[in-house]
This record gives sequence, structure tokens and C-alpha cells, in this order.
Amino acid sequence: MRIAFVFLLATSAMTMAHAGVPDPVTDADFRPVDMAKAELGQLLFWDKLLSGNKTIACATCHHPRFGTSDGQSLGLGEGGIGLGPERRADPANLPEQRIPRNSPALWNLGATEFTRMFHDGRIEEDKSRPSGLRTPLEDEMVVGFATLLSAQNMFPVLSPDEMAGHYEENEISTAVRQGVLTAAGGAWDRIAARVETVPKYRALFDTAAPETRGRPLVFSDVSNAIAEFVAFEFRSDDTPFDAYLRGTGTLPEGAMAGMDLFYGKAGCSDCHSGKFQSDHDFHAMGSPQLGPGKGERFERHQRDVGRMRVTNNKADLYAFRTPSLRNITLTGPYGHAGGHVDLENFVRFHLDPVRGLAIYQPQAVLTPFEAAKPDWAMLEKGEEFPAIAAAVTRPPVTLSDTEIADILAFLASFESPTAKSGRLGIPDTVPSGLEVEK
Repeated sequence: MRIAFVFLLATSAMTMAHAGVPDPVTDADFRPVDMAKAELGQLLFWDKLLSGNKTIACATCHHPRFGTSDGQSLGLGEGGIGLGPERRADPANLPEQRIPRNSPALWNLGATEFTRMFHDGRIEEDKSRPSGLRTPLEDEMVVGFATLLSAQNMFPVLSPDEMAGHYEENEISTAVRQGVLTAAGGAWDRIAARVETVPKYRALFDTAAPETRGRPLVFSDVSNAIAEFVAFEFRSDDTPFDAYLRGTGTLPEGAMAGMDLFYGKAGCSDCHSGKFQSDHDFHAMGSPQLGPGKGERFERHQRDVGRMRVTNNKADLYAFRTPSLRNITLTGPYGHAGGHVDLENFVRFHLDPVRGLAIYQPQAVLTPFEAAKPDWAMLEKGEEFPAIAAAVTRPPVTLSDTEIADILAFLASFESPTAKSGRLGIPDTVPSGLEVEK
């Protein structure tokens, strides 16, 4: 009887220590993947044909070598050459500005719980709309996108700074600047027409997507295939943490202590909850602002008000979506503007953002070039940082150096051994014949 009582106490203590620890990830957490379309989408994801000047692929900013991000705080899309932190400005075609926000990772976006995309959630599922989606295009958004991921994947092709290029550089960028996006003959039609004219793509679509036979390809055909690839390629549930949850592996002592802190005293799981360590909500956590900010071209400020830009609700000021922590050790720099290069530094900042902002010093991975809006103007002028700090409502948490080391050990358990190699991997060539950057 005494042995049973002691065992019951031990079990109760473990349950209390690990309250909030999720159930293991299963196939039921993901949408089914059409592998024929995924294999077609792999080629499109790596093909620069989809960018206005045929110089950028989806993989340029979402490369497995950099945790499906780009290794920079704020990347260079159009006007850049190369990959990752070594990407540089093209002297023959200088960028107009940096991309305003850090390139988000793509892990597990095929899971059904991901119903909001981008740092501010400006694309999200909405069953009340004809398309089933709420997007910045509103009524222009056409039907045909099979999933939210399909729509999200392809918005960058409309961005002059990301993939489209600038006015009159090519037929796609010209259509974008004229505001002809989804209409007949618009930017999306022109991209689909490019794919259509490559015989191998046409043949692959006929086989993998029989619904396209006998008609010209449309933009959603392309984006649906890429979405299937992203959903398959970047599914990540083979980490040490997953093995621990399934009872097929163990975690080191430090990681176990870190898990107790994560789901307990440190309060990390208040936001980083669930199977993919995200509540998919928006929180003002004081991340420092740098770069051009998020605004219209004619606006001179360098602010990024986060979710408020979507909702126009002051309660959402400086709030950004909680990112998943899968492969967090690979996806730096961290924060919506990449204001922290080192994960330990970012964890320490997160424990007390108000104090962190007060002592923050510039740190970033940025390609050198003379930007029209200075990268650190907001910090140097003292603008906005006090307001960013004032929006933080979460109380500070005090941890020892040992406890922080334990949390970092636990975060390392979210790293997949196959993350950098992928499942289908990088194709040697693509049907357009354009270079595949590895």
C-alpha cells in the first residue's frame, strides 16, 4: 500500500511539472498530401521562373540551409545576388529597400491548426467569405486556392521588393504597379502563362493535376502544387522532443529541466503552447524595430505596428503572431525584424522585454547597401522604442544562468536531424533551365 501511495505521489508530481506538455504529433494533425502535386511543387518552389526578372525562387528566402528562412535579419529579394548571409546587392540593379520583416520559417504549415499566416496574420481562414480566406486582396481574391497555405505561398510574387521586381523591369512588375493583379491578363495570369509555355511543366500538370487538362494553367494551379510540396517537405515531427513524447527516446538531463521550466515557472508555454509550440495568437513582446518598417511606399515613417495594421485595433499595437519553435536553433535571426542574432540573447530579452529594450544595442545580419531609410533610424532617434516597451503587458521573469542554459537545451530538442536535408530535397535541375541555387 505504501509503495502504491509513493508511486501515486510521484506520478502526480510529474503531471504537475509537465502540465501543458502536448500529446504526440500524429498524421491526423496534417492535411493529406497529394504526392504527385508535391513532386511538381518541388520543381516550382526551386524555379526562378516565378519571379519577375527570373532571378529569385521561393527557396531563395526559404532555404533549408537556413532553417527554411534566409539567415538574414531583413533579407534582400529583388536586387540581391546569392544566398543567406552572403547575399549581396546587385550593383547593376540595386534593391529599392530591404524586405521589411524577417523571413518566416515554413515548418509544419501543412498542419490543420495553422489558420493564420505571416507575422501579422493578414491572411487567415474565414469561412464567411466566398474564397474561404481573408486576405489583403479582399474581393479580388479568386476561388481556386485549395488551402490557406496555397494562398500564402504565392503572395510574395506580387511584392516588388520580394519577387516581382520594380516598375517596367518586366511584364509582371508592370502589371503589379498598375494594380492589375488577379484580373485577366494581370500579374498572376502572366506567371501562369510563363509556366504554361514550358513543355515539361505542361506535361507534368497534365499528369499530376488532371483537372488542368484541356485548359490553360491558372495561377492557383501553380500555387496549389507548391503548397503540397511545402506541406510535405517541411513537415517536422522527427525531433528528439517528438521521440520523447512518443516514448521512443529520452532527453538529456538539462533538456528535461528546461522542459519543466518551459511548461512551468518560465511561462514560455503561455504563448508557445500546443503540438507546434504556438497559440497562433498575437502578442506585444517588445521586439526591437529596425529597417524600413511596414508601410506604403509614400509613407516616410519606419514603424511596424504589427497586427494593428490588419485589425486597426489599438489593442493589437506592436503585437505579432507567436511563431512555432520547431527547428528554432536553425531559424535565426529572431524577432519580426530579426533584431536578435543569438538565441540565448533573444531568450534573455524575452524574459524582460522592457528592460531589454532599454539596454538594446544594434545586432543584426544585414547585407551592406545604402538604404533610403537607414536601418537603425528608429533606435538612433529614440523613436518608437518607448511605445514598443509600453505595449508589453507580460510581467518579467527572473531565471538563473543555469536555468536559461536548461531552456536552451530544451529548445535544442526541437531540432530535426533531417531539417537541412529535407524529404524530397533540392532538385538538380528545374524545367525552365534556370539555375538552382543550393
